[in-house]
Amino acid sequence: MAGQSSQSIQTLLDAEKEAAKVVQQARQYRVQKLKDARTQATKEIEEYRKQKEQQFKSFEASHAGTTQSAQVAVDKETEVKRKEITAAYDKSKDKVVKKLLDRVVLVQPELHRNLKKLES
Repeated sequence: MAGQSSQSIQTLLDAEKEAAKVVQQARQYRVQKLKDARTQATKEIEEYRKQKEQQFKSFEASHAGTTQSAQVAVDKETEVKRKEITAAYDKSKDKVVKKLLDRVVLVQPELHRNLKKLES
């Protein structure tokens, strides 16, 4: 009976060692799967980033012409307005200078309306 009990204990110890090996292998498998998943996720993220950058570049290229044409239109409008302002300035500058000179040169001295006359 002692031999059989010793053999049963040895069988249990062997089974326990085998179970520990299986658990260790499962842990290693899980760690490897996590590493593989991270690597795959990194690749997918990089591919997605490249795809979005490509979409953005194509969007930017397609709308760059719109921006340039808008800039040209604004430049033309600005030039037209500048010419209008210059024409108005050239037309009115002589009148304005004359009015300013008349105001400065032709002074008519008079007493202020709030000044009371002194009675003597």
